[in-house]
Amino acid sequence: MKLGTILTVGALLFASTTAFSATRWHLTDDGGIEWQPKAGDAHSDHIEMSGKKVSTVLRYGVNSEGAFTLNKSMVWPLLRTIPNNTHASLMRRYGWNPLDAITVNGKAMTNEKVKSVSLKGSLDVKSVFDNGYYGKWDLERTYFPSTENPTLVEIYKITNSGKKDLSIEIPELRQISLTDPAKGTKGSYAIEAAIDTAGFFTLAPGKSLTFSAHITAAVKGQPLHKPNAAAEKMNRDALVDNLMGSLVLETPDPVIDRMQAFSKIRACESIYDTKGGPLHGPGGESYYAAIWANDQAEYINPYFPYTGYEYGNASALNAFKHFARFMNPDWKPIPSSIIAEGEDIWNGAGDRGDAAMIAYGAARYALARGSKQEALELWPLITWCLDYCRHNLNSEGVVKSDSDELEGRFPSGDANLCTSSLYYDALLSASYLAPEIGKGNGANFRKQAQTLRKNIDKYFDGNVEGFHTYAYYKGNDKLRAWICIPLSVGIDDKAETTLDALFSPKLWTENGLLTQSGDKTFWDRSTLYALRGAYTVGAEDRATDFMNRYSTTRLLGEHVPYAIEAWPEGGQRHLSAESALYGRIITEGLFGIRPTGLRSFSLTPRLPQGWDHMNLRKIKAFGSDFDIEVKRVKGDRMAVKVIAGGKAKEYTIGHGKTLNVKL
Repeated sequence: MKLGTILTVGALLFASTTAFSATRWHLTDDGGIEWQPKAGDAHSDHIEMSGKKVSTVLRYGVNSEGAFTLNKSMVWPLLRTIPNNTHASLMRRYGWNPLDAITVNGKAMTNEKVKSVSLKGSLDVKSVFDNGYYGKWDLERTYFPSTENPTLVEIYKITNSGKKDLSIEIPELRQISLTDPAKGTKGSYAIEAAIDTAGFFTLAPGKSLTFSAHITAAVKGQPLHKPNAAAEKMNRDALVDNLMGSLVLETPDPVIDRMQAFSKIRACESIYDTKGGPLHGPGGESYYAAIWANDQAEYINPYFPYTGYEYGNASALNAFKHFARFMNPDWKPIPSSIIAEGEDIWNGAGDRGDAAMIAYGAARYALARGSKQEALELWPLITWCLDYCRHNLNSEGVVKSDSDELEGRFPSGDANLCTSSLYYDALLSASYLAPEIGKGNGANFRKQAQTLRKNIDKYFDGNVEGFHTYAYYKGNDKLRAWICIPLSVGIDDKAETTLDALFSPKLWTENGLLTQSGDKTFWDRSTLYALRGAYTVGAEDRATDFMNRYSTTRLLGEHVPYAIEAWPEGGQRHLSAESALYGRIITEGLFGIRPTGLRSFSLTPRLPQGWDHMNLRKIKAFGSDFDIEVKRVKGDRMAVKVIAGGKAKEYTIGHGKTLNVKL
């Protein structure tokens, strides 16, 4: 591949992506982000946050008068509704604001001006209320889901910033709604909204009053959770700090560093404690207590080992066990989704290439997890899925499927590029895993992968809209975002022209890749795969320009702070697995980590020309806890240090060179 050719077109693309530089938010010293509203600048946004038994989408904003607005969508994934299908979580949307019932010096709380809104695992708002003769006070609001309980916790702190006492009256407020018992799998559900403190308080100048409120739910007749707000906040902060404190990225680009830190929160928090075990769910007010072959098996499960989040690893293993229930001797496809806490399935789009997704994710997970016991447990699933794909090769040697992960939203033909590329990578992973667990030397898998790679290149070869790249399926005559998939698995035969196509104005927009040229739809997952693929095949300078603009938009722009699902579908929901795909740009793309054993990996660092260093610390994969430091020495030479167990291995390598590391 002629890397120099790839880099020369960057100037052309810069003009078409300038919208990425627009920011509303800024980075804060505590590791969060903050928005300071300007007078008359009304703006609204939404964010999803989750715990093991609840999820909430907070639609928040500041109106033209400077006051805070909030609407709370509540989701209880374990309180199932009828019919008990994919979307059958108990859901309610509330405009309930406990401050509406509170008076200060005998008047409702009015004349608010929001000073700041900040995010770091919770939504925090600081405002000032100036009512002249009736007093002046500051108000701090904090909203977050309980980590363990089915509860949204709200904490309020009023500080008297005026010169006279404030008389504050907080009424006893506890509202309980009962749902229709005919619509719940467990009958009626009780939903409680309450203020946790009541009474009359006199607040002298400079003094503060803190109280809390909550929204929670339970099966009617069972106890409703009464949160200790301070303890709940401590637990949420501990979770966020733990997630942000592992797999820590250090580069000269603070936006990418912070986006990586934030992505771990959304990726890891969305795991629900169901009766079918821990199930990671996409969210989005739609997808809970269920798993998918793409979102979970393919996107996030291979990422969990790097984060060190044990509940995430448990959810990954549990997901693969659920899929393994559907192995069969007749080569019928494994369902695309297992829903309703593991009790039912969804397979509405037929075979989407799900076996390839599962084999790809399970094999990469097993290697990175570094547990021989888990690898042996997953081996039958991995090999069944590989055999399923082999049984479904067409006459030209690529994998047939009914659709792909877009489930018919866009055409995918009888055999698509994505499925065969994932199958290729799964064969390579199996070749590495087999000798680690006593299942042969893996040569048969390597041979199959080599043959498949040739077939992919031949079958999908095409001149599409002036680019000699891949036709996503036979007869496809429009550029598709998913032509990036071969790059992400290291197939670089058409890397130069494929990158030209991906980053051309036909596909690349201010929101990343269009799903198809000439359309308006975009899905972040394809953009994230493309960025990873660009790093993987050595186009790091080009990739980093787009990575910075994408990260700036998603972290500091108009809709923050995570990767999103799609538009117009779903209104840019913060589905959780997309955030894992962002993290995998770092681990597999920027640092080029490719698992080759339970304790080994290949390392191909892609240090951009504009950076003098990059470090990835507290990596928890391969049964270890280690750091990788990369530093430019001279020209394209890099000093690479791998630090594990207090010992460092040091190397000096050139651009594009690969190290084989054994921990």
